[in-house]
Amino acid sequence: MVSSRKRYRIVIIEPSALITAGLQELVKGEKEFDIIAVFADCCHSAEHINDLRPDLIILNPLIVDFKYRHCVEDLFVGNVPLVALVYQYVEPETLRHYRAVIDIEDDRSKIVRKLLQVMETVTPRPDLPEGNELSDREKEILVSVAKGMINKEIAEQHHISIHTVISHRKNISRKTGIKSVAGLTVFAILNNLIDINEVE
Repeated sequence: MVSSRKRYRIVIIEPSALITAGLQELVKGEKEFDIIAVFADCCHSAEHINDLRPDLIILNPLIVDFKYRHCVEDLFVGNVPLVALVYQYVEPETLRHYRAVIDIEDDRSKIVRKLLQVMETVTPRPDLPEGNELSDREKEILVSVAKGMINKEIAEQHHISIHTVISHRKNISRKTGIKSVAGLTVFAILNNLIDINEVE
């Protein structure tokens, strides 16, 4: 069953080289997973991480800037499932934003089982060249663009950083093949994302 699937592309975001090396060693022998990159932080590396298009991100929740802890999924585009890597106390409210939690005490089989369970709950991306379906968040950003909002206003309305808005807009343009605001507005209207009366 699993052998017919592609390998899941994993990015690890953890500042401790020791923890990262241990996790890589545990996952290395598993044919279902391929660790494609390791980063020490997420906020400054978000664009690079998004460009890698991982299937799964394993992340230490405590390294996320406090203002993003309750909207950590907004740092990454494409609704990538997040798995928390925990070896210190983390508030339960913060952990609610993750699909699973890997604890420092977990053995190899438990870690692999958790990762596979997460991937089984993810809707497979269409086999289009770049995954051309807009995510729910991208549709929200597109509607804001169509309403004539600038990046700063979009960031404030959706409680995300301007950097994240720019990343979303790049992905929207790539997926739709449309670069101009006017073209994106027409796209939003034709796809019933916004009513023509809402457009300024």
